[in-house]
Amino acid sequence: MLVKIEEIRKAFEKDISSVKDRASLEELRVKYLGRKGQISSAFTLMPQVPAEQRKSFGQGLNILKNRIEQQYQALKASFEETSRDTGRIDLSLPGRKGFVGRKHPLVAVADEIKDIFRGFGFTVEDGPEIETDFYNFEALNIPKTHPARDMQDTLYITEDVVLRTHTSPVQIRVMQRQKPPIRMIAPGRVYRRDTPDASHSPFFHQVEGLAVGKDVTFADLKGIIQAFAHRMFGKDINVRFRPSFFPFTEPSAEYDFSCVFCRGEGCRVCKHTGWMEISGAGMVHPNVFRAVGIDPEEYTGYAFGMGIDRIAMLKYGIDDIRLFFENDLRFLTQF
Repeated sequence: MLVKIEEIRKAFEKDISSVKDRASLEELRVKYLGRKGQISSAFTLMPQVPAEQRKSFGQGLNILKNRIEQQYQALKASFEETSRDTGRIDLSLPGRKGFVGRKHPLVAVADEIKDIFRGFGFTVEDGPEIETDFYNFEALNIPKTHPARDMQDTLYITEDVVLRTHTSPVQIRVMQRQKPPIRMIAPGRVYRRDTPDASHSPFFHQVEGLAVGKDVTFADLKGIIQAFAHRMFGKDINVRFRPSFFPFTEPSAEYDFSCVFCRGEGCRVCKHTGWMEISGAGMVHPNVFRAVGIDPEEYTGYAFGMGIDRIAMLKYGIDDIRLFFENDLRFLTQF
């Protein structure tokens, strides 16, 4: 009969080693300590044990029962401790550094541009990205038969509804609802039918400015562009204007900044000219004033534009506009 006690002990040691959770632990308790468990069943064999072995058999069973209960209680306590720990913070563990979001480089540059022009007394205006033909073209002195429409590479939704090709329609809306004097900029997204490459995208960002009042001159335009160049890139940046043509301005010009990389000395980026093309500007065409009900005999004004993406590429030394739109964290986390 002592062999029976040893069999129960070995079976218990094997079973307890496979206990992984509370459910299997309860099964182990019932199997060995329950009313119909292994220990209780062994005690029912007492009448069959020879008289001279009954004492040692009973003592052996009691010792085994106590050992099984101790191991069961110890394992149960460990499961309870683990359960309590899952809801408690272990202050001894090293902290995990949280990921902090940051501005997209285009947003950061757009905000800087807005801050600069606010400092010059300009308001920041906004308008719809889906525009009518009137606001996107006709009010800007670009009638339906005008060849300048071919310059825009427009994305049409219907014959008279387009994805805006510039933010100039915002200028028209502001002039319709507000009497001069006006000093405003209109930053935003614009769209053109274009094949993506390192310097072109069918979706990009512009900011266009407008000032209307009495006795506004081309000299005022040159002064504001020069002041912006100094604020954005430094006091040593110069500006030059070249004659050009835009239907909504007369006279019209394109303006360049001295190269922000070589500071005008000539390098590979500026093709050794010392200058970098920025955008266009000019004095508001009288027909634009007439389209919004402003008397061109009483008021004059200037308008200018620039690409936010272009400014950001110059500011950060980026040579591919597509990097702004790929959402690559390796690129974005550099700013």
